[in-house]
Amino acid sequence: MTATPFPVGEIVAARRPRRKDAARNYDALLVAAREAFAEHGSDASLEDVARRAGVGIGTLYRNFPTRRDLFESVYADEVNALCEAAVDVADREPWEALTAWLDRFAGYMVTKRAVREALNDESEIFQSCRDSMYSAGGPLLERAQRAGVARADMDFADLLRMVAGITATTFDDDAQRDRVLAIALDGVRTGR
Repeated sequence: MTATPFPVGEIVAARRPRRKDAARNYDALLVAAREAFAEHGSDASLEDVARRAGVGIGTLYRNFPTRRDLFESVYADEVNALCEAAVDVADREPWEALTAWLDRFAGYMVTKRAVREALNDESEIFQSCRDSMYSAGGPLLERAQRAGVARADMDFADLLRMVAGITATTFDDDAQRDRVLAIALDGVRTGR
């Protein structure tokens, strides 16, 4: 897999400010928002996001005029990171590449739940993100299937739904989540 330009990458690049100081603030706000949404869901306080980022509320609103703008930017940034992760792991053995990417996907699901509450499935950004994620991760499953190490009777949507279902439940800790995910992935793996 080569560095394919995914639609979400263009969205992320277009939203990110060009001036270095503004870009630093923008990035800090995305990190802070991701943390706040993971902890408090879609009701996270924007004042808390600004405080965590070390900026004033005016800086937050200059970058994200509405709460929806912030949700969309966090979501697009997360999906863009997933796409980059698919490219990063593509040169590994097929099964290892697939499971490394799915591990990253499972981590992304924590933030996604909070952000999805605020976004409409039909929104343009949601569709671009979905298309990008399928274009990035789908080939990893297909490659594992061609290599005979993943079930051929499933598609990428099946796999994502399985992982999303697992990550939607509550676990005692990340180690338990990882164990349950590994058990489920044993059902996907073939030809050991």
